[in-house]
Amino acid sequence: MKAFRIDLDRLRQAVTATLPADAAPPDDDAAIARFAAGAWTVLPEPGDGVAGMVRQRLGDVRALQLLVEGESLSGWARELGDPGAVSGMQAALARWQPRLGAERILGAFAQGAAHDQRLLTPADAQWPSGIDDLGPHAPAALWLRGDPAALDACSRSVALVGARASSGYGELVTGQLAAGLVSRRFAVVSGGAYGIDGTAHRSALASGGTTVAVLAGGLDRFYPASNDELLRRIAATGCVIAEAPSGVPPTRWRFLARNRLIAALASATVVVEAGQRSGSINTAGHAAALGRPLGAVPGPITSGSSTGCHRLLREYGATLIERPEHIVELLDGPEEEAAQLDALTSDEVRVLDALSRRAARSVDDLAVRTGMAPREVTASLALLELGGRITERASGWVRA
Repeated sequence: MKAFRIDLDRLRQAVTATLPADAAPPDDDAAIARFAAGAWTVLPEPGDGVAGMVRQRLGDVRALQLLVEGESLSGWARELGDPGAVSGMQAALARWQPRLGAERILGAFAQGAAHDQRLLTPADAQWPSGIDDLGPHAPAALWLRGDPAALDACSRSVALVGARASSGYGELVTGQLAAGLVSRRFAVVSGGAYGIDGTAHRSALASGGTTVAVLAGGLDRFYPASNDELLRRIAATGCVIAEAPSGVPPTRWRFLARNRLIAALASATVVVEAGQRSGSINTAGHAAALGRPLGAVPGPITSGSSTGCHRLLREYGATLIERPEHIVELLDGPEEEAAQLDALTSDEVRVLDALSRRAARSVDDLAVRTGMAPREVTASLALLELGGRITERASGWVRA
């Protein structure tokens, strides 16, 4: 039996190699779905909106089947149910077909397994829901080194980004902000680069917090090479992720595409230090487009390293950030609102801290996260709902 013209046993072996060692072997449908998701990290460049559109409308499996079968444009239009939807399809097919070889896709799985990578798909419990806000520009899957559970912390996280050529001032402020966020139980997200990114990760690690690095190239070779030890430490305690499979080098356009993942993954983005044309301005733009809170740290008006931050304050409506408390206010509201937490019981605080603003969580999930009995969680949820602090959805509870 074959799928996508590949022997099904071979396909299943490739997929299984990128699952946790203790995971149950996938059935045929699950293996085919995971393979298709992985294939869609190989075929298009990151952020390809046409690929996202066909995957959203047809699903990863059917879209890959049509591509493998060499479907015509009229056939794509028929499948999509909208002749207008094929706009740009001819150019997209021309981009994807050179990468369509079965060995190339199977090789991505083999290389991923060889470098202890997991393939994370939206079907996995650890999939970060904020990524879905990218719509057709969201990745089909993520390659990950480290602990996938670290991504749960991204529901309450801050992206600290900035210049690679950072100053002593920028690094000092970054270290203070990252340490302050960790002490307030926030995770720190950044891009693993030199300068502000690396300082943010190091400070989070030194403070015993969770940090996630998002890279622009494949995870078989960490980049930049000088940060290899840092990125290995991040993978040992948190995780390093990329949408590109192994063997794909980081390039300028992939760095820019990577920035949208940083903005979507984090609850808020803060640019600590950036010149007028810094890539972190691009990250800030994605955060603003996604409706994520955006902050910027001011610097001396004589410093070219802070002109980008000042531009964000003037033109993007970024919030001025001086201390960790300002970032907390950016996410949780003014200090007087935070002070109202004193009126809650310890159980209510534990449940509230375990809730996300985006991902709905069930009573059983909250019981695991808080260490409380389900009946105690239910009682706290009822009181928090009466206080207007949480909202019930079909799939669980979220912070209001």
